[in-house]
Amino acid sequence: MMNNSISKNRIEGLDFARALAMFGMLLMNFVVVTGAKGNGSPMLVWFTNLFEGRAAATFVILAGIGISLMTRRARLTNEKALIQKTRFSLLKRSIFLFVLGMLLYTLGWAGDILHYYGVYMALATLLIMASPKIIVLLLFIFSLGAQFYQVAFDYMNGWSPTKPFLEYLDFWTVSGFLRNLFFNGFHPVFPWICFLFIGLLIGRLNLVESKIRKTILLVSSLTLIVTELLSRFLIYTFANSNVGTNSATFLFETGPIPPNLFYLLSNTASSLIIIILSMYVAEKFSHNLIIRSIIYSGQLALTHYVSHVVIGIGILLVMDRVILFNGFEHQPLSFTFLYSCLFFIGSILFSVLWRVRFKRGPIELVMRKCS
Repeated sequence: MMNNSISKNRIEGLDFARALAMFGMLLMNFVVVTGAKGNGSPMLVWFTNLFEGRAAATFVILAGIGISLMTRRARLTNEKALIQKTRFSLLKRSIFLFVLGMLLYTLGWAGDILHYYGVYMALATLLIMASPKIIVLLLFIFSLGAQFYQVAFDYMNGWSPTKPFLEYLDFWTVSGFLRNLFFNGFHPVFPWICFLFIGLLIGRLNLVESKIRKTILLVSSLTLIVTELLSRFLIYTFANSNVGTNSATFLFETGPIPPNLFYLLSNTASSLIIIILSMYVAEKFSHNLIIRSIIYSGQLALTHYVSHVVIGIGILLVMDRVILFNGFEHQPLSFTFLYSCLFFIGSILFSVLWRVRFKRGPIELVMRKCS
């Protein structure tokens, strides 16, 4: 029988959503590695594009929710010793994630999110006792500041002109590293930390209450529809003016590069929809074998993130050398999608087997030991 003791202290819907976000992240990362973006049937291209930027955003919002739940006792008791202990634990976790992410980057994975995530979490340690008003204020400052940077400065600074958003030329210099980390990397602190702020706010709500869930679902659905329609309207309008198509897309597109205000709004809304629906699914079908297996996979998300880089991308690189995929240029999207599904199924099976004996994943256990 699987060990269910961990379930009593968790909202399992969050684990289910985390697993879905993990699938979206590994799918998009495998697409990048194989160069398969857009190289398939219109339906498959449309489906895979749904995950672009949204899966990672969901992952970060879930992290914010998790931090709020983890620090709830310190917030309610207001005990100085407990607050300090909680902050220190979070800080140690942030350092662990930062170092782990940098190791993955050193191995050649330029799309790493963990070292960014470590910085988000380090900054979050300062906000565990902050009022919602302060967090909302910071959210506005960071998002507007990022939008200003994107418009006022060269957003492509540091990126290879021949391999844009695949190779960062001066990453290992102080100025290049800080620029990449805070402003124009794959998941820069400005504005990606806003997703964490939103998670911090959502995590303070009573997510067990049906009325709160329905309100989040309604507001998020309306926000998503309005943002996407407004984005398309503005792109169409300004593309046919002196602004031009490229500038209009840069300013109003809801894609992840650059992460402008429309991206923040649209992806926050879609992420919250996924999270709330995942909570409903996990509760309604909590005893379903497939749903429970996916929940266990979400509980091992950090392990699976590392494994999809080390093992998943590692296998692809070996295949490239053995089968001569020509550097994975323009591989069929169907191949990448199938590979992603198989890898995700393998991750789920590993999670089920691992949870027979252990409450936490292997890397989750190491992080817990360190923090």
